[in-house]
Amino acid sequence: MSAILRVSDLRKSYSGIHALDGVSFDVEGGSITGLIGPNGSGKSTAIDCISGFQKLDGGTVTLGGTDITSRPAHLIARAGLMRTFQTVRVYDRLSLADNLAIAAQQFDPAGWIDEFLRTRRYRQAVESSEQRARQLVELIGLQRYYEAETGILSYGQKKLVALAAALMPHPKIVVLDEPVAGVNPSRIREIEVALQQLNRAGETFLIVEHNVEFITTLCHQVIVLEQGRKLTEGTAAEIHTDPRVLEAYLGITPEMAAAEVRGAA
Repeated sequence: MSAILRVSDLRKSYSGIHALDGVSFDVEGGSITGLIGPNGSGKSTAIDCISGFQKLDGGTVTLGGTDITSRPAHLIARAGLMRTFQTVRVYDRLSLADNLAIAAQQFDPAGWIDEFLRTRRYRQAVESSEQRARQLVELIGLQRYYEAETGILSYGQKKLVALAAALMPHPKIVVLDEPVAGVNPSRIREIEVALQQLNRAGETFLIVEHNVEFITTLCHQVIVLEQGRKLTEGTAAEIHTDPRVLEAYLGITPEMAAAEVRGAA
């Protein structure tokens, strides 16, 4: 695999405080990559800058080899980087199918004239959109709600709808901002399974999440931030036992961890 997203030396400050201080990492195509860190580590700032919702003070972001650093959010989305947000955004009074159709419309090649005249291009766009929607709904496990109003779904299910909406235009990568925050524990496993299914179908994800267990269970690679810098990165197993990560999250120093092991023995 090769890097689909390359983040190099990201820098962002607020009133002299370094929210990001030289952060660099890659996301491999076809992977699920996690971005974690304690509160104030710079996770949210990083994905806001990567997706164009905040301007960087320095550094570069490349997507599929193309520099997208200075582009606004809507052009970054068109380049192939989509994202979700902590607060779920769906149209409760519309069906799941309509939610996904709306998500596709802003990216399809047919314009309003095509729609008005019902041109061949418009008909092809509608057919392609419906095929994509049905495929995604099956992968997220919500087939029986396809024609139902989204308002009847649980919060966790709405997060799955928002995920499917982000995938409608066939992006190169989707950035997920806390996909299980506020979700009932019984629904977290459903989101995990859906992401695994989508990943097996070829989708690439970068996930920011406070739920470390969710990240280490799901992700192939995990990047850890602390105080605006990259603390470490590695496989889930490596991160789970890294003393620097334990210290950053739990205040457990390597010496304390070793003493606890000796005590248990």
